[in-house]
Amino acid sequence: MAGIQVSSSLLLSKSLPSLRYRREIVGARVNAPRVHLGVVSHPKLSSRYLVDEMETRTGYPIARHDTKSSDDPQVIAKLYAIMEAIADRVEMHKNIGEQRDNWNGLLLTSINAMTLSGATMAGLAALAAEGSPLMAFKLSSIVLYVAATGLLLVMNKIQPSQLAEEQRSAARLFKQLRVQIETTLALGKLDINDVNEAMEKVLALAKAYPLPLLGSMLEKFPSKVEPARWWPKQRSKQGFVGKIEGNNGWTRKLEEEMRQVVRVLKQKDYLGSKALKLNKMLAISVVAGAVATTVNLLEHGGQVGMVFEMYRGNAGFFKLIEENIMSNINEKDVERRENGEILEMKVALQLGRSLSELKQLAAIAECSEEFASKLF
Repeated sequence: MAGIQVSSSLLLSKSLPSLRYRREIVGARVNAPRVHLGVVSHPKLSSRYLVDEMETRTGYPIARHDTKSSDDPQVIAKLYAIMEAIADRVEMHKNIGEQRDNWNGLLLTSINAMTLSGATMAGLAALAAEGSPLMAFKLSSIVLYVAATGLLLVMNKIQPSQLAEEQRSAARLFKQLRVQIETTLALGKLDINDVNEAMEKVLALAKAYPLPLLGSMLEKFPSKVEPARWWPKQRSKQGFVGKIEGNNGWTRKLEEEMRQVVRVLKQKDYLGSKALKLNKMLAISVVAGAVATTVNLLEHGGQVGMVFEMYRGNAGFFKLIEENIMSNINEKDVERRENGEILEMKVALQLGRSLSELKQLAAIAECSEEFASKLF
């Protein structure tokens, strides 16, 4: 009996601390302060989120820009949406350019193979005796020549090498436009005019280099060579307002220098007409036998259409420089012009020249046979 009392007292003494601990926990739970939850506010989507989202969708890395807090988030979102569309267009033009380059190689090889096979059949027909083999050789030769002539007419009409060059130029210019929009975002002070300008540039570029063949294909043998135009009509813009020295970096000497550069561009850097004449001459030279193979190799193997399109694009490049210069010079208020020193540096870089070489070109423009651009 005494043993039972001792064991029960030991058990009670051991259980007292745990009971006391539980009482403290319960007391703590009961006495815990109540937390009043207010309305949870969700942060607005930041430009960083938009950049991450665009990178996920397009697979292209996008430069991060610390946009000013005063910039309209809607404007930023619209510019990023335009950049997303541009990234898609770059991929489309790139893929279609590769496809049309494959057309050029496939058609060139097929036409040459059919032409040489037809010539071989005609030679065998001359050696064959009278009878069914002679007739078979003649018919085969005629069929091959007719098929080769039909494919050659189609190839001369669409000029696959020129089509491929158009798409390559479009992809390059869309990439350039994307970089321009990134620069606009980096500079800040955005408004709806930046969105409208970007949209106009996208539409002008899409019109200059259409994707479909039927209905909107560019004329391959125009009566007059016009420079490619992938930019909207120039407007008077403020550009980099701020005096470096003098009147926003402009002087009478700089204005005259820029005018001389424009004169040189107009007189000596438009060479597309020569390539067009050569392409026309080769396109109408559809003759039989091995001579047709030679002409086909010269026109399409040499990619004369691509050369013409390259010069047409170069002419557009020079025309853009010319319009940019003249739009600034014709602006009477020098504070609304792009800074003169910055414009001079841009023109020098676009023509592949140093500033001293650009000044030298303007000084000897009237008596020199040198081209303005060192790049093309």
